[in-house]
Amino acid sequence: MEKLHCHNILLPLFLLPLQFSSLLLSSAYTLPDQYFINCGSDQNSTVNDRTFIGDNKYGSLSHGQSTSVQDTNTSKDPSLLYQTARIYKCLSPYELDIVQSGTYVVRLHFRAFSSANLFSAHFNVSTSTRLLLSNFSVQNGSNSPVIKEFLLTINVPKFRIYFTPSRGTSFAFVNAIEVFLAPESFIPSNPPLVTPTGSNSTYNDSLSQLLQIVYRINVGGSKITPDDDTLLRNWITDDDFLLTREAAIIWSTFTGTPNYMEGNATNYTAPDAVYQTAEVLNITNFSKLTWRFNVSKNSRHLVRVHFCDIVSGSLNILHFNLSIYGNFSWLINPYLVDGFKMRVPFKYDFVVDSDDFGFINISVVKGDSDQNKSSFLNGVEIMELMKVSNWIPPTQCQQKKTPLSVILGSLAGGFAVICILLAAVWFGLKRRKAKSAETFDDKSSRISEKDLNLGLKMTFSEIKYATKKFNKKMVIGEGGFGKVYKGTLRNGKKVAVKRSEPGHGQGIMEFQAEILVLSKIRHRHLVSLIGYCDERAEMILVYEFMEKGTLRDHLYGDSEGSTSHSELSWKQRLEICIDSAKGLHYLHTALAGGIIHRDVKSTNILLDEHYVAKVADFGLSKSGPLDHTHVSTDVKGSFGYLDPEYFRCLQLTDKSDVYSFGVVLLEVLCARPAIISTANTVEEVNLAEWGMSWKKKGQLEKIIDPLLVGKINPNSLRKFGETAEKCLKECGVDRPTMADVLWDLEYVLQLQQTAVYREPHEDSTVDASMELQLPVVQRFPSHSFPVDEGDESIVRDDDGSDTYASDVFSQLKIDDAR
Repeated sequence: MEKLHCHNILLPLFLLPLQFSSLLLSSAYTLPDQYFINCGSDQNSTVNDRTFIGDNKYGSLSHGQSTSVQDTNTSKDPSLLYQTARIYKCLSPYELDIVQSGTYVVRLHFRAFSSANLFSAHFNVSTSTRLLLSNFSVQNGSNSPVIKEFLLTINVPKFRIYFTPSRGTSFAFVNAIEVFLAPESFIPSNPPLVTPTGSNSTYNDSLSQLLQIVYRINVGGSKITPDDDTLLRNWITDDDFLLTREAAIIWSTFTGTPNYMEGNATNYTAPDAVYQTAEVLNITNFSKLTWRFNVSKNSRHLVRVHFCDIVSGSLNILHFNLSIYGNFSWLINPYLVDGFKMRVPFKYDFVVDSDDFGFINISVVKGDSDQNKSSFLNGVEIMELMKVSNWIPPTQCQQKKTPLSVILGSLAGGFAVICILLAAVWFGLKRRKAKSAETFDDKSSRISEKDLNLGLKMTFSEIKYATKKFNKKMVIGEGGFGKVYKGTLRNGKKVAVKRSEPGHGQGIMEFQAEILVLSKIRHRHLVSLIGYCDERAEMILVYEFMEKGTLRDHLYGDSEGSTSHSELSWKQRLEICIDSAKGLHYLHTALAGGIIHRDVKSTNILLDEHYVAKVADFGLSKSGPLDHTHVSTDVKGSFGYLDPEYFRCLQLTDKSDVYSFGVVLLEVLCARPAIISTANTVEEVNLAEWGMSWKKKGQLEKIIDPLLVGKINPNSLRKFGETAEKCLKECGVDRPTMADVLWDLEYVLQLQQTAVYREPHEDSTVDASMELQLPVVQRFPSHSFPVDEGDESIVRDDDGSDTYASDVFSQLKIDDAR
């Protein structure tokens, strides 16, 4: 049953009849002629009786460092407005001169045409201080333009709009721009605030900062184009929003001009056509008429409802209630606000909090008048109050001129690095070939059961059965080592099967290393080895199946693109980092001498069905008594993650893994690859260098994943950045151990979950370790079979075999495996 509060509002309405009525719009207002911009063109285009001037000859604006493109196929769209576009390949603004402060309408027009490959663009749009669109793209698959509209206050002499390519993409674009002053007091100052539970108060915060138009609905009428709107707006019909079509009667008998009166709505509030039609409640069978709007979850919206009594035949016989969510009610009596005149348009504004499901329900409820119990609605507008972004862009493209000596030096250095790498590869292949000739026997096993002391060996026929004879449809990944297949064993257990390219003998050392390492260790945050096969020329590894794939899959797309599509919250990302740190800490300490992974990266961190992280791929791992003086003659790892000290001095320690893990931390924070060879600037190529440059400037928040903006506790972000910075120290001795990193990450999570403010000096590793309790990891002899004491998924049966309380079935997907 609806909970109505008519008695609570009748008194204020009688005492202050104009308090929440239509806005007082100045009769002197006329639509300005600036700015209407045809971007990327030197020709003017007339649209809706408004001339859009080509920006190449627009004297009062600057369009920054950009280029223009033209659609070579103009047969589909005759409008000149959408045949050109301005292209931005770095952050550079449109700059407009503002002569009068106030509320402005800002409309941005986007139409992607294939001749310039505009469909591939992903970009941000912002002002100097506010983010308007995040990771925007035109993917509607049609030739129709996409128009985004905002209302915001401009009180600066120079208004800048930035079009910034997303990380990993090459450009941004825009086809047309409108920026013009709205009528005076176009946005209300203190409207009622309504929550889904029905509570109401007054909204005292500023509404004029930034509003994005979500819906404009001409209730009961047809679509209205900018040709028929005083402010060049689009209005759509209400057909898709009515919950019950039978409850509504379309009312469109009034064709005259509404009786606009001072203090109420004007034709700039809404065009005549909105007030000439309505939906009227069918009182014969229904008690209310409801519209439902899909909006952003848990967000605030300005809801504007339009009324004009074109239904009554005489004065003061129709009054009813407007309901929001069925719990809040507002009295609608046209003759309390119109001075007892017929057909006077008016409106009400409310700030409405959307619910957890992302809906706003608006109803008009059956009146209680004996003469006429009907109710009606003429129009609805919904505008989202955009949340404040802490991302503030620089004012221009950061393209510095590089001296010729620096360029030549960089080229020489790059050539030297390439020579070193080629030499290392040549020596590695030569060494591997020699060892392969000594160890590879097509008729014998490469791994001795005596060395393993475990019955992990599987027959080739069993693996063929699991993978349906290595069916191509079962392939879930592929890398240098070979293909990875999804499989199911005869006992129903799902597995991931990594098969080397048969017959060529490559990868023998990695194959042996992975089996020897994983046969001696077991930890809930290390991917388990189920078995292996080395019959004939085969080298096959069988792992537990990881349902959610790699960490990278949940952060960004392919290796070059970095478009964020992650659904992982900051808390989930921290938990994944903590899980991975636990696995690496166990590797470094569990066996005598420890194990160094040597290939820590986001594709080697896998997620199970519950997003529990596990470290995978131990083919490059090194075990034994390693210390800071240990020298390895083979540099192995992945570009972007490689410890610079290890690469430069050939010193391999557990601190090399710490460095690689620091890069992973930045991946998690920024949602971009470790290396982007197609980056816009040299500084952005290497994530570790780029991230630390922003950290040193104290502006790490500017490069975080856009999906995390406003969702990270500042203290948590500060401590996380400090942890990554310590991991990425140039010298290994200056880096923390994985145990220290683990403490810090646990503390970062604690800071995210609490609102306690800490000074920077209070966030030390020592402080964190005193407050948090982590499980103690027991050390085991080098040939033992250690099990993490905190791993409750493994129980020991009486016969000594291992039984899994809950099998971990998840997807192993290694697109860039060795």
